[in-house]
Amino acid sequence: MNRRLVSWSWLVALGLLAFPFRAPAPLVYRPGEGWTYEPVGGEGKWVRARAKDQLEVAQGAFDQKDYSLALKAARRVVRAWALSDYAPAAQYLVGRCYEARGQTEKAFNEYQRLLDKQPKIASYQEILRRQFQIANLYLAGKWFRLWGYIPRPPSAARTAEMYEKIVKNGPYSDVAPEAQLNLGAAREKQKDFPAAAKAFEVAADRYHDQPKIAAEALYREGVAYNKQALKADYDQSTAGQAIAAFSDFLTLYPNDARVSQATNAIASLKREQARGFLQIAKFYEQARFYPQAARWKGARTYYNEAKNLDPSSAYAEQARQRIDALNKLLRETNQ
Repeated sequence: MNRRLVSWSWLVALGLLAFPFRAPAPLVYRPGEGWTYEPVGGEGKWVRARAKDQLEVAQGAFDQKDYSLALKAARRVVRAWALSDYAPAAQYLVGRCYEARGQTEKAFNEYQRLLDKQPKIASYQEILRRQFQIANLYLAGKWFRLWGYIPRPPSAARTAEMYEKIVKNGPYSDVAPEAQLNLGAAREKQKDFPAAAKAFEVAADRYHDQPKIAAEALYREGVAYNKQALKADYDQSTAGQAIAAFSDFLTLYPNDARVSQATNAIASLKREQARGFLQIAKFYEQARFYPQAARWKGARTYYNEAKNLDPSSAYAEQARQRIDALNKLLRETNQ
């Protein structure tokens, strides 16, 4: 038994010698900073006693594209000297490191932390621009990552939240108008058409002094309401909102290349409204729980709505025929 144990021990030793491996870097703990992995023989060589010097280490590593060291050094500045003048620059560098490593959602969140703490930072426009570029990646279909590593399918809801933060950070910043439009686009991807229309409405109102943005927003507001109207047979209010948005678009931007599309959309929406009123009128005619005369009068009101909305349509002709029939019935019953 002992001989067998000795033989196995020799085999294990020979195996370890035959296949050498690198020992893992030691784990170093620093009070107030937490645990970090250090290369063998280099423990603490990147650590500095002053915030300024530590930031220089981080920036130098970043310039050399050593993003792991840059991230570690920058985070140390943020943790150890949170109230120093160097902390904002270090926090910005943390975001840049994550962005350079392709961890864009983490980068976005680090930039957001910086803006939450330093809303008047000098690099404010630059940070918002970087957030905007990151959000655009997700709008275009980039996958999110759980805990920064596990791939997750694109999420229009999470993308919309990014744009909401960008606009909230700076509603009149350089990127805010496009961010507000893209917020509407993200809501459209969710098929949340009322929220999309509202986002476009805000863009049209807030940035009315930027014709390119306002025209795009107003037109897409009409499109969003139109999509919602097609889902609601008995709710004609969304169709009316779509018509109003397209009508404003035609009035304010008569030379826009999409005028014909808006005109056709209004005609289509009116036909849809007429169809809806026709259905409501038929419902009244068949609603046995109302008195007979009340049913006929209610139905006649909605048939008139259908006729007046689109007088040349087939729906209008059907409405006229039913109005004549109901008027005859009401005369016969002296109602």
